[in-house]
Amino acid sequence: MLNALRHNLNVLESVATSSFAAWRGCLVVSAAEQPEKPIILYDMEACPYCRRVREVLTALHLDVEIRPCPKDGRVYRPEAESIGGKQQFPLLVDENTGTVLYESGDIVEYLFRQYAHRPVPGYYAGKVWQPALSSLGSAASELRGLHATPGKRPAQGLHLWSFEGSPFSRLVREKLCELEIPYTLHNIGKEHWTEIGPAKQRIKPGQYRPIPGGKRDAFFEQHGRVQVPYLEDPNTGTSMFESARILKYLEEQYGS
Repeated sequence: MLNALRHNLNVLESVATSSFAAWRGCLVVSAAEQPEKPIILYDMEACPYCRRVREVLTALHLDVEIRPCPKDGRVYRPEAESIGGKQQFPLLVDENTGTVLYESGDIVEYLFRQYAHRPVPGYYAGKVWQPALSSLGSAASELRGLHATPGKRPAQGLHLWSFEGSPFSRLVREKLCELEIPYTLHNIGKEHWTEIGPAKQRIKPGQYRPIPGGKRDAFFEQHGRVQVPYLEDPNTGTSMFESARILKYLEEQYGS
């Protein structure tokens, strides 16, 4: 009972985080073609600047390999430093173009230019007050996803279907970051305004059907619904929906 109450409180905190971020990272702006080699992001979930990059990856429907780098982390922070010369995040590595970038503004500009072939739209352009609001968003979630916690390393990276603005998905990403578990982030943002709302209460009434031919449609064909977060763990053959179940699984499987 207490665990359920705590989880619901965390969800409400995560809703506040999305609200402070103006719910960016929910709707797809330009569905980009996935590049041949995976984009890699050295990332800290609670970092406001990393969040800005993840918002754009959702807006472009791009998947990305997440290398979690929480404070006091020992798994990927040294690797990031060896690539870029310092432990600063976000750090984007795109082997398709030989690009290594720090600074969220530069990364956002690069992603829109390279993969959407357009300038950064106003909604995703940097504002002077944006970091402050995003920092308040991180505080609203009690800075989860900021510090490393002891855990076990999986032999293979996990797979998470998510979109940045999803309050439920954020809880799972926070745990993955704290445990320093690498994962492929499959972004399946909302492809039309009628998809706004929870999985079972979207704005458009009636039976839900994604736009044909899109990433959501492919997910729907495989699972019979579109709901995030959805986790697959190739190390154990486990797959599941529902953030509370996923968090319990991660703690039992990979927690100390």
